[in-house]
Amino acid sequence: MKLIIEADGGSRGNPGVAGSGTVVYDADRNVLREIAYVVGKRATNNVAEYHGMLRGLEAARELGASEVEIYLDSKLVVEQMSGRWKIKHPDMQKLAIEARKIMSTFDSVTFTWVPRAKNKAADALSNVAMDAAAAGHAPGVVGDESVGSASDQDPTVVPAAAGSAASAASAAQDDTTGMAADRSQPAANNPSHWTGASHPPTRFVLLRHGQTAMSVAKQYSGRSNPQLTELGLAQAKAAAEAIGERAGIDAVITSPLDRCRQTAELAAGVLGLEAIVHDDLIELDFGSWEGRTFQQAHAADPLIHEAWISDPSVTPPGGESLKSLDKRTRRIRRRLEADYAGRTVLVVSHVTPIKSFIRQAMGAGPKMFSRVFLDLASISVVEFFAEDARVDGCVRVVNDTAHLRRL
Repeated sequence: MKLIIEADGGSRGNPGVAGSGTVVYDADRNVLREIAYVVGKRATNNVAEYHGMLRGLEAARELGASEVEIYLDSKLVVEQMSGRWKIKHPDMQKLAIEARKIMSTFDSVTFTWVPRAKNKAADALSNVAMDAAAAGHAPGVVGDESVGSASDQDPTVVPAAAGSAASAASAAQDDTTGMAADRSQPAANNPSHWTGASHPPTRFVLLRHGQTAMSVAKQYSGRSNPQLTELGLAQAKAAAEAIGERAGIDAVITSPLDRCRQTAELAAGVLGLEAIVHDDLIELDFGSWEGRTFQQAHAADPLIHEAWISDPSVTPPGGESLKSLDKRTRRIRRRLEADYAGRTVLVVSHVTPIKSFIRQAMGAGPKMFSRVFLDLASISVVEFFAEDARVDGCVRVVNDTAHLRRL
């Protein structure tokens, strides 16, 4: 027997009160079970998503399935459970082991990523679970009076009072005016409520790489490829730990240069993710100014250098203009928005691409590039909204270096 599972999970606070939602269908898309599961009072989005998937597998086993198709809007869970990405986070490793034990009882199991808009039934159930968690419900299935660990719970249909999430989601497919639930924060704290956006924003946590010998010498370091210094590694580790404490990161994307890749690998290790390289996140090409200090570059090409500071269309000799960099940064930002819509992405890059993300979120002019200072291993946070919002983006944090105080 073939069964279809749609699963999702969320956390308010990330980590915070967390719940998962699961809908089990037969091959003809008739709803067999709807499961709202309270994960706990302090868990992350990713852990909650794993619970949604696991609850579906448990239900499929109980129903006697031989073939299972699982659909999630978490690329992380899909890639990890498909074996393409490693699972490093201890909590997710345990849940994956449980899942694979159940998967071994089926003839076949497939995992497929779907956009959040196609996963509204499971999303609605996860919000039922989070509401229950916030009201004091113990970990377990909403409507099930028993209490215990995930492995002790018997997935059951959500009580009728909760309504049919699958039916509600189907009706909501054509409703583009309502506010979609934000799984990461209560509505009052979510900027979506004033932007008019119908979907949660895509959040970018922007991490600048740690110190290199060229940054110590205050040299232009664009396409050069220096390694992190000992202090740079310590800075990157401190940033990784700070980001790990925040949790809720769905992907780690990095510039191809070693200083960023070293920084990204440390963060990815803490988060239990893989660092994915994107060339568009590389630093500005400074051309003949590469390896020179500000004063040396100005002495070599005073007119061009002076114009470059204030005009984003001016190109360093043999290099790349700020306008060109901003264009490619916008390209990768939009691609990541499409791939991780409504999620949180850690972007590890260089000072100029990060300023470009901030400029785009603010809707500011090119002067911003010379008016914002970003320390090594600093953290900034920006968000971008769907096309129906009143604004394109907003800035939450710029140049957070609190984590470096411990060094």
